[in-house]
Amino acid sequence: MPVAKGSTIDPERTRATILDAATPVLYERGLDGIGVAELCTRIGISKETLYRHFGTKDALVEAVLQARSDRVTSWLADAVAAAGDDPADQLGAVFDALGQWYDEPVFRGCALLNAAAQHHVEAVRAITARHLDRYLDLLTDIAGRAGAADPHLLGRQLLILVEGATVVAAHHSPAGAGDHARRAALTLLSAARTTLDR
Repeated sequence: MPVAKGSTIDPERTRATILDAATPVLYERGLDGIGVAELCTRIGISKETLYRHFGTKDALVEAVLQARSDRVTSWLADAVAAAGDDPADQLGAVFDALGQWYDEPVFRGCALLNAAAQHHVEAVRAITARHLDRYLDLLTDIAGRAGAADPHLLGRQLLILVEGATVVAAHHSPAGAGDHARRAALTLLSAARTTLDR
């Protein structure tokens, strides 16, 4: 990444630029599907630049995954907030957003789960576990506001639907995966509310 004459080097900006460039490449090719030399060529940096800013390819991978988790969590939280106050609408918004993602031509499944499956490194597994915890927190919060007797249980069931739909969309067919999961999620939510009303 050449620096224009007279400008200063900003390590944080360079690091962010590398993260932005590496994210789609690692998502498309997989963490172990591309070596350091090819990765550097694809994102337009030298190996020395990568090592200066991240130390190792593994550290770059961890930074990419953490940044992706942050983006996905914010994206879904924004979808929930935009849906209004009704928990059913909020839950529907989660699955609507996921369904749109499944239909994107570059969709390859959940980058975090893919990473944990491909790259059996404790740091990657820990980032993936935290990512799933963030999903679980969002879904459990919706379940609690819906009045579920056991919000954590319903949140976990909803998380299984989210991840199951994502796997089906990535490895079988994206057609209808989000919508089918949405309907199942709303059925679970409705059953939790019905049980509470008895």
